[in-house]
Amino acid sequence: MSWLLNLIPALSQVLTNGLSTLGTLQQGPLAPFLTNNPLPSGYPWGTRTVYNTNPYEIPPFTGVVRPYTFTISRGNIAPDGVNRSVILVNGAFPGPTIEANWGDTIQVTVNNQLTDEGTALHWHGFLQKKTQYYDGVPAVSQCPIAPGKSLTYTFQADLYGSSWYHSHYSAQYAAGIFGPMVIHGPTNALYDIDLGPVMLSDWYHRDYFSLVEQTMTPGPPVKSDNNLINGKGVFNCSSTSLPCTNNAGLSKFVFTPGKTHRLRLVNSGAEGTQQFSIDGHNLTVIANDFVPVTPYTVQSVTLGIGQRSDVLVTANTNNASAAYWMRSTLVCSLTNQPFGLAAVYYNKANTSATPTSVAPTIPQQCDNDALTSTTPFFPFGAQPQPATTQQFDITFGPNSTTPPISNLFYMNGVSFRGNYNAPVLLLSNAGNNSYPLDPEWNVYNFGSNSSMRFVVYNHFPATHPMHLHGHNFFVLNVGNGQWDGSIINANNPQRRDVQILPGQNAQQEPGFIVLQINADNPGVWPFHCHIAWHVSAGLYVNILERPADIARQRFPQTPFQTCKDWAAFTNTTVIDQIDSGL
Repeated sequence: MSWLLNLIPALSQVLTNGLSTLGTLQQGPLAPFLTNNPLPSGYPWGTRTVYNTNPYEIPPFTGVVRPYTFTISRGNIAPDGVNRSVILVNGAFPGPTIEANWGDTIQVTVNNQLTDEGTALHWHGFLQKKTQYYDGVPAVSQCPIAPGKSLTYTFQADLYGSSWYHSHYSAQYAAGIFGPMVIHGPTNALYDIDLGPVMLSDWYHRDYFSLVEQTMTPGPPVKSDNNLINGKGVFNCSSTSLPCTNNAGLSKFVFTPGKTHRLRLVNSGAEGTQQFSIDGHNLTVIANDFVPVTPYTVQSVTLGIGQRSDVLVTANTNNASAAYWMRSTLVCSLTNQPFGLAAVYYNKANTSATPTSVAPTIPQQCDNDALTSTTPFFPFGAQPQPATTQQFDITFGPNSTTPPISNLFYMNGVSFRGNYNAPVLLLSNAGNNSYPLDPEWNVYNFGSNSSMRFVVYNHFPATHPMHLHGHNFFVLNVGNGQWDGSIINANNPQRRDVQILPGQNAQQEPGFIVLQINADNPGVWPFHCHIAWHVSAGLYVNILERPADIARQRFPQTPFQTCKDWAAFTNTTVIDQIDSGL
């Protein structure tokens, strides 16, 4: 980026990011918790701490409702200087930050102002216990929200830490429908200043539907055009014929000398694995996804799509006028420009100056930190033998038409395709758990089993960030070859909701991960690769958990109303569903 001459932005925030304030110096630090505090001990979550509370068993209930209204609409912005049509949440990119205390109730009314397609929002990482119908996945927990219609999602902030929300309708979130979520809760490490979300996202200059079309057609794969930090980047306009402005503007952060700062890293991209670092500073990891971990210090953090890491950074330079580059680089990814930059200024620095710091020599890391480094702060203990074990083999190849018209991903030989008009969870609630005519729904019925172990083999050379809804899973092992039955950190294995599955190595050995969950959340839970183009191509299964309990549960009318509205819309409009739908 030698052509980047200064950090005086050539475009206003409104032109680059709409109504968002992320990436600007006006985005101030976060308070340690939100006010209106109904519980004792000075904190909304009462006497619960990371030391004494298993968050999966006894989360607080504050009785406080955090209401939001989101309007989904089209607009034009230029996050990196390239002006393009996008889809915005409340006119902002990234979308507004959802902020709540652990135990609060989050209520979001989503208004779909798109005229020609549906939408649905998924609240990444929340367990949705007793509200599985608000998980936000069309063809699974609801029908899409039809144009001109609304849906109010209501669910508990049952875990705490850093996460994000995003559209789960096709690859729609690659057009801009995503934003951060911050859930305040107990902490496992001391810090002074919470600088809030740091959204890391690969970026594309074409509309998402054309990218899905390319994904579903034999030929060259989709490549991202740029890499953004908090929705901002720069682009060399000489390399595009699109309307473009050089030096559009980068995100900026302020450090206070001697203070320790919390950064909430989120990989909110569509395909690219991010490797994050700050010149001249170490990172102390205190949480991965919604799971506090025993703090450990690294030079960089690797995040697959959907993963989060909360890190602490101490401003240890005596020069209060210092400036450094914050870097996030797309590694082992398909991209034309992998380098994301933001500026970190100490509190007396000239905030228009271009940092001159030099990137440290850090080996490229495509996988997550070793399981031996990532130990849950709360000791969950050794996991017993599961009630059942299921193996999943991931493969890639042409579809069955003659000649083939697309390449698809398969899990155990089936490529997923959802039916927007027939959500599996709503069918299960009605007692229908048999789909012999729809094997492409890829439903695995685990009945009343009390726990499940998934052994997943990847016979494809690229990695897959595997995400499970409705649960944080235990990660028992990860590697290449055939799993030998061993468990890493057997007495307290890692938990999280996304884990990078290694690719097949040069010796043609498949990558593997071994995951285990307790069946404590009846529902139909998506288990899929979080790369948008991979799930579009079918890399997905449905985990049907305790169907008898689903049938006994009383669902509200709101998810069923989405199906009535969607049926009315599709009676007059043909939906061009060219991918899996998710």
